[in-house]
Amino acid sequence: MTVPRETKAKVMQEYQTHDGDTGSPEVQIALLSERIKYLTEHFKTHKKDHHSRRGLIHMVNERRRLLDYVKRTDIARYQELVQKLGLRK
Repeated sequence: MTVPRETKAKVMQEYQTHDGDTGSPEVQIALLSERIKYLTEHFKTHKKDHHSRRGLIHMVNERRRLLDYVKRTDIARYQELVQKLGLRK
């Protein structure tokens, strides 16, 4: 259960900090968010898929750690990223 290649490329292009950037925290957080959205939709139809649910929890925790890192290093970058992704209400 992965995000389609075109969607992944679009997300990477939108959140990259420089040309060819694939590993910055912003890109990683955006990709994890996209995968989390994809899995959330998957669980609406496959309620008993507990093995994938475990992976989802791992992804949510990984995204949380990356967000904490960005918040610790650059609060303005964090606020912009959270607002752009729509993670907080």
